[in-house]
Amino acid sequence: MTKNNLLADLKYKVFRSGNPVFFYIGINTIVFVAVALFGVTYFLAGNTNIRFLDYAKEYFAFPAALPKLPFRFYTVLTYQFLHEDIFHILFNMLWLFWMGNIFIDFLKPRQFHFVYLAGGVMGAVFFALAYNIFPPFSATIYAAKIIGSSASVMAIAVAVTTLLPDYTIGLMFIGTVKLRYVVLVYLLIDLIGIGYANPGGSFAHLGGAFMGFLYIKLLQNGNDWSNIFKKKPKLKVVKNEKPGTGAKNNINNKVNQKEVDLILDKISKSGYDKLSKEEKETLFKASKS
Repeated sequence: MTKNNLLADLKYKVFRSGNPVFFYIGINTIVFVAVALFGVTYFLAGNTNIRFLDYAKEYFAFPAALPKLPFRFYTVLTYQFLHEDIFHILFNMLWLFWMGNIFIDFLKPRQFHFVYLAGGVMGAVFFALAYNIFPPFSATIYAAKIIGSSASVMAIAVAVTTLLPDYTIGLMFIGTVKLRYVVLVYLLIDLIGIGYANPGGSFAHLGGAFMGFLYIKLLQNGNDWSNIFKKKPKLKVVKNEKPGTGAKNNINNKVNQKEVDLILDKISKSGYDKLSKEEKETLFKASKS
């Protein structure tokens, strides 16, 4: 594959494929590379007292101090796309790729967009609340900031786990493990982490986890918050259609939500592999509708 073809393929996957997993991995990677390159230029220009990333954090990281928020309100979104170093973004993007592809297999792209962004927002809320409520953080509250997509990625992971708790994945050196146990370990690590080096990040992760759990529970009760991203249907004029045939086709093509819910319940109890061919086709149609 030539360089031009590779770039065209990457551009298609990130911006035109409609797959939100590739979109968010692409955007996070582009931002990381851009900030890193600016950092090199910034350093070579003689600015050795402060990293360019630290300078960018002042304007794009989410602050814990409430007086800063009226002037940095937009950071509730921008902080989700900044990362500290290569290992920070690498771990987050790998986790997003694994969990995100499972999410897309069972839910819709607009639902992914909502959970990812809302998870990041809830992570920022948990972070700010923790630093403004708990006494140990009072001395550092004005300087405290967070960056990273971890809360957003955790929201995706917990949403998938809440929907499919018995879904199994293969882990190196361990073998097949149910998804709920893997995510439970990560949540436990975050709880323990509150008392160590990165309490702010741990609170943000837990906020994202809470949003992922809440979204799926509400979805299972018939309340889909992602409908705010739903496009309004366009009017369509159909010519030469026999009376009654249009309505009949709509009824035949429309996926029955109750049937989808029953299939999802079956997955949570016995796994995706136990679905019949017809059930898998129904689930696929639902994900595309």
